[in-house]
Amino acid sequence: MGTFALSAGYVDEYYLKAQRVRTIIRSEFEKMFRQFDALIGPTMPTLPFKVGEKTNDPLAMYMTDIDTVPANMAGLPAMSVPCGSADSLPIGLQIMAPPFREDIIFRVGSMVEKISDWRIK
Repeated sequence: MGTFALSAGYVDEYYLKAQRVRTIIRSEFEKMFRQFDALIGPTMPTLPFKVGEKTNDPLAMYMTDIDTVPANMAGLPAMSVPCGSADSLPIGLQIMAPPFREDIIFRVGSMVEKISDWRIK
């Protein structure tokens, strides 16, 4: 699909449009980082599912990563740290920082692990 989209005649329709969207996403993150040192949120939109539970539903498996996509599109450092559990399954907290500020996500991640009771019960 990537080769098709980048072939002659489709660069303007797909690639350049995607680049414009990426620029908008980066701009919105830049605005947020003027007010905040880091952004935190869920790593997944749902609680985790058991191994093999969603193998027949590839869309559901794909959608579990949807909260991590914006950081990748904007080129931001981000990481997920455990912050709790539900039904003996881990819950992750995503931390994002401005470009080249990995030090911030490491400090915030360390604090989260120290103050949360993240061990699976």
